Amino acid sequence: MEFIDFFILAFSAVFLFLWWRTCFTKTKPKNLPPGPPGWPLVGNLFQVFLQRRHFIFLIPDLRKKYGPMFTMQMGQRTLVIITSPQLIHEALIQKGSAFASRPPDSPIRLVFSVGKCAVNSAEYGPLWRTLRRNFVTELMSPLRIKQCSWIREWAMENHMKRLQIENFEQGCVDVMEICRFTVCSILVCICFGAKLPETWIKDIDGVTKEVMLMTSPQLPDFLPILTPLFCKQMKKAKELRKRQLECLVPLIKNRRAYVEKGENPDSSMVSPVGAAYVDSLFGLEVPGRGHLNEEELVTLCSELFVAGIDTSTSVLQWAFLELVLNQEIQEKLYEEILEIVGKNGLITEDTVEKMSYLNAVVKETLRVHSPAHFTLAHAATEETELGGYKIPTNVNVEFYIEWMTEDPSLWKDPDVFRPERFLDGDGVNVDLTGTKGALKMLPFGAGRRTCPGLALGVLHVNLMLARMVQAFKWVPKPNEIPDPTETFAFTVVMKNPLKAVILPR
Repeated sequence: MEFIDFFILAFSAVFLFLWWRTCFTKTKPKNLPPGPPGWPLVGNLFQVFLQRRHFIFLIPDLRKKYGPMFTMQMGQRTLVIITSPQLIHEALIQKGSAFASRPPDSPIRLVFSVGKCAVNSAEYGPLWRTLRRNFVTELMSPLRIKQCSWIREWAMENHMKRLQIENFEQGCVDVMEICRFTVCSILVCICFGAKLPETWIKDIDGVTKEVMLMTSPQLPDFLPILTPLFCKQMKKAKELRKRQLECLVPLIKNRRAYVEKGENPDSSMVSPVGAAYVDSLFGLEVPGRGHLNEEELVTLCSELFVAGIDTSTSVLQWAFLELVLNQEIQEKLYEEILEIVGKNGLITEDTVEKMSYLNAVVKETLRVHSPAHFTLAHAATEETELGGYKIPTNVNVEFYIEWMTEDPSLWKDPDVFRPERFLDGDGVNVDLTGTKGALKMLPFGAGRRTCPGLALGVLHVNLMLARMVQAFKWVPKPNEIPDPTETFAFTVVMKNPLKAVILPR
C-alpha cells in the first residue's frame, strides 16, 4: 500500500471514530462561558493552527470579542480562559482549594514526570502537599538560603570572569546564554551539593532545554486518539528521558554515597550532608509511593532546573534590554548601588534587600516582560461556579495574567517601562502573589499553586543584576538597536537574543 493511501485510510478511520466518540459517547459540559464557534470534531484547534501565531498572542483579540471569560474547544480538551483580575482573584484566592488541581498530562509529559510525581504537575492532594512542603522547607527557608550563599558567591565570581572574556573575544556578550550557565551552575550545586565541570553543567542545561521543548503542547495533547500516528515523537521522548537519566543519575548516586558513606573520590561534593536539596529526598516518604526511586528523584531534581533556569535568565535578559535602551534608569540603579555598598563593596542577599530601586527595576521588568502570559493550567477539584458559569472538573482552567499588566485602568501608561511606579506610583504595595489586596500582576501565579521557588528566583535575579551593573556599564552594540520582538520558547523571550557591550566602571 502506498504511503498516501495508508495516510488517507488512517485519517478516515480516525475521523469516523472521533465523530462517533463525539456524537454518541461524550456529554458536553453545560453552562460554560461563550466562545468562538469551532469546526466539527476538532473545535477551534485547526483555527488556532491556521493563525500561524502562538496561542498566547491570540488571546487579546478573543477577549475583545467574547469578554473576560470564554471557552475554547481544542480537540478533545475544553479550555476555559479567564482574563479578568477580579475573576482570577475569586478563583485562585477566594476559592483557592476548588481550583488547586491540575488537568491530565499528555503521554509525553508523563514520561518525564513519572506519573505526575512533581511539585508543579501533581494533582491537589497528599502527594502534592508532601512534595511542596519539602521543597519549600529545603530551599526557601531563611536558614537554607543563608547556608547556600557561598554557592552564589562562587558562581558569581566565575560569571564576572566569563563576561569579561566573552566581551574581549567577541566584542559583546550574549546576555541570555551567559546568564543561563551561571543560574544552572547555582541550581545544580544547590540541588546536588556538587561543583561540576563546565561540560557537565552544559549537558544538564542542554537536556533541560530539550525537555522543555519536548513537553510543549503538541497535536496529540488535544487529540489523544492520534497518538499512534505520532509514535516517532514518543520514541524521541523516551530517548531524551534516557539521556536525562544518564546525565543526572550518576550525580544522585555520587551524592547518596557521600551522604551515607562519606565517599567523595573526585572531591566534587562540596556541601555538607543535609545541605543539598536531594539529601532531603533520599529519606522522604511520599503518600502512595513510599520512598522515591531514582527515576522519581531525577524528575524532582530536574523540575528545579526547568522552573528556575529559563524564568530567571529570561527576566535578566529583558531587564538588560531596558537598561541598555534607558541609560538614565541604568545610571539611577548604579547610583543606588554606590550608595548602599560602594564601587567595590560586596553585594549580598542582605544588601539587595536594601536596594529599593533595584527591586523596582525587577518588578517593572516582571510587569512589562512577564516570563509567561498564562499560569500553569489548573483544574477544578469539584464543579464550581465562577462568574455565573459552572466550571466542571474535566476542563482546563487557564488564567491569562498578561492582560492585567496591560490594563490602563490598573496602570498609568502601561506600555512605558518606569520602575519609579513601584516607589511612589501605581505599583506601591503591589503583591506579586496576589494574597494582599487587589490583583495587578501575577508573574508567579497565585493561591495554593503559587510558584514555590518565587523567593529564590527573585533573589538570583536581584543579585546578578546588581553585580553586573556595579561592575559594568551596559550599552548597545555599535550601529545596532536591540530588537524587543517577543517569541515563545517555554517562556516569553526575545526573538533576537540581546547582545550588549560592557564597559568597566
